[in-house]
Amino acid sequence: MFTGIVEELGEVTAVENLGDASRFRLRGPVVTDGAKHGDSIAVNGVCLTVVEHEGDEFTADVMAETLNRSSLGALGVGSRVNLERPTAVGDRLGGHIVQGHVDGTGAVLERKPSENWEIIKISLPADLARYVVEKGSITVDGISLTVVEAGPDFFTVSLIPTTLALTTLGLKQPGDPVNLEVDIVAKYVERLLATTRGAAR
Repeated sequence: MFTGIVEELGEVTAVENLGDASRFRLRGPVVTDGAKHGDSIAVNGVCLTVVEHEGDEFTADVMAETLNRSSLGALGVGSRVNLERPTAVGDRLGGHIVQGHVDGTGAVLERKPSENWEIIKISLPADLARYVVEKGSITVDGISLTVVEAGPDFFTVSLIPTTLALTTLGLKQPGDPVNLEVDIVAKYVERLLATTRGAAR
């Protein structure tokens, strides 16, 4: 489990095409400190497993399902990525509960800079819109954010200078894809209500 509090802005150093999968090598001095084979690291909000670890780099295999359902397939050598290690039991939950299981992708629609923050508008797949509410939580490229406005096919978030400086959202331009993970609590509530209504019939 993750919290959506990005630990560092890492970099893709190599991509190997394995046919029905890809192997990524990524640099991240913070998240590789003490890392070992089998550990989990969230890369742009996608939970990946460490295959190898050497120095400040690690490799991870990404299967076709993940490449198709996330924006990882668009990454290349030199791409910057948000990195986060799983939260430890007893640590503060600074963001919200993030599984690292991407629900879909959106795209940056527009950026509106202000003196001390920036509003970013992001497209929202129709099948995810029901889980996104004003002032609710959403994960964008692994970043725990608060929804400012929730539309039928978009939402907006307001970013402080720290988020702009330390995450990929400071670099994304209109048209760039982003990974989206909606609040898991909303999905459980939906499932519970559907089961309850079904039992009442």
